[in-house]
Amino acid sequence: MKLETTRISIVALTKNQLENYLIADNILENELGLTIIPIPRTINDRVKNAITTKLLPAINESPKDNLLYTFWTIIDKAQNCMIGDLCFKGPPNDDGEIEIGYGTYPAFQGKGYMKEAVNQMALWAFQQENVKSIIAKTDPSNIASQRILENNNFLNLGQEGEYITWKLNND
Repeated sequence: MKLETTRISIVALTKNQLENYLIADNILENELGLTIIPIPRTINDRVKNAITTKLLPAINESPKDNLLYTFWTIIDKAQNCMIGDLCFKGPPNDDGEIEIGYGTYPAFQGKGYMKEAVNQMALWAFQQENVKSIIAKTDPSNIASQRILENNNFLNLGQEGEYITWKLNND
């Protein structure tokens, strides 16, 4: 599955591609025919843990929902390279809510890519069965992430615990 804007493509990774993503030795970039950027892609422990303990087991258990469990990689069309990732954290709950997470690689931050990608993912999500709203959580110190959500019309619901919760309704 692929979503497109003028500047970016957003590609849903298959189970095997998600496993290759974890290897972080350019195997995924080579498989996707992408340019390897000089600053290698790194995966922090939190993301690695989420993929191995939540996303991959969920894809194995419910392959039909894989688009709601996998990473979607963001590709800059002009440079033909990976610039960030997004994911949903599973199918909608009983209230029709799904949660989105995202990250831009450091060399590509501050250029509006993630605003564009979150917008496209929201448009796609609201076309899926039973999705009524999208939830996002940000660290209170992550102003850039908060701006992405504000610029995509997410409503700030306030801080719950250590995170600020945001919501976008399908109006």
